[in-house]
Amino acid sequence: MRRLFPVTDQTAPGTPADLGADTTGREWTLDELADTYAYPEYVRGGGPEDGRVWLRANMVSTLDGAAQHDGLSHALSSDADMRIFGTLRGLADAVVVGAETVRREGYRPARAREAFAARRAAAGQSPAPAIAVVTAGLDLDLAAPLFTAPSVPTLVLTGAAAPRDRVHAAEKAGAVVIVAGEGAGVDPARAVRALAERGLVRLLTEGGPRLLGQFVAAGVLDELCLTLSPTLTAGGAQRIAGGPVVAVPERFALASLLEQDGFLFTRYHRVRQ
Repeated sequence: MRRLFPVTDQTAPGTPADLGADTTGREWTLDELADTYAYPEYVRGGGPEDGRVWLRANMVSTLDGAAQHDGLSHALSSDADMRIFGTLRGLADAVVVGAETVRREGYRPARAREAFAARRAAAGQSPAPAIAVVTAGLDLDLAAPLFTAPSVPTLVLTGAAAPRDRVHAAEKAGAVVIVAGEGAGVDPARAVRALAERGLVRLLTEGGPRLLGQFVAAGVLDELCLTLSPTLTAGGAQRIAGGPVVAVPERFALASLLEQDGFLFTRYHRVRQ
């Protein structure tokens, strides 16, 4: 793993050089990755009582802009990408994901990992992040491990007009149903607030593209962690974000850039006006 940005004085103590920013291409430890991808002090030093919350997204894209191959993202990934994927989960209070992605990718509960146990305990987090599923119709397999065997109860974010029988079935299966919209759908900004009110302020969304597009359009995405995969797929696969078009493109600034085996691991922060 090589750090390409920010460029630092590797002899100065306390700089990212101390987090493994060498040029040898060695594999970084999970602690080094966790330090690199740590949530801002803005969030870690606050909480829901003062409205502090940070929503980051983690997505992968091919060189020609595809977010999936044959409907799945796994074919675009790498070992280093999966280590970063695991690190981002290891730092999050909750992983927010759309119902379609849950069905397509066969989502399972996030697991507690010893590598992040001390860090999570010190931050007052549960041993593993909760999975929060965004869904209008609750068309979910409630017999799947995501609902039958989570270490932390799975959350279901839906609208006030969601089918009552499905809401009751989800609650009976052990899920925590959170209303975050007036109609059948979910209001992205309200969903973020609802999670923050439960003390879940370090948020990570893994998509899919439609959900990410909704977060972008609502102006609530703070950070994008985008893996650029050195692959080409052509075809008509989705981009990393779909859904409504924003009136004015929102500007993000490069926060860090890592490289391994031709994969670029970018991290962008929203430019706050």
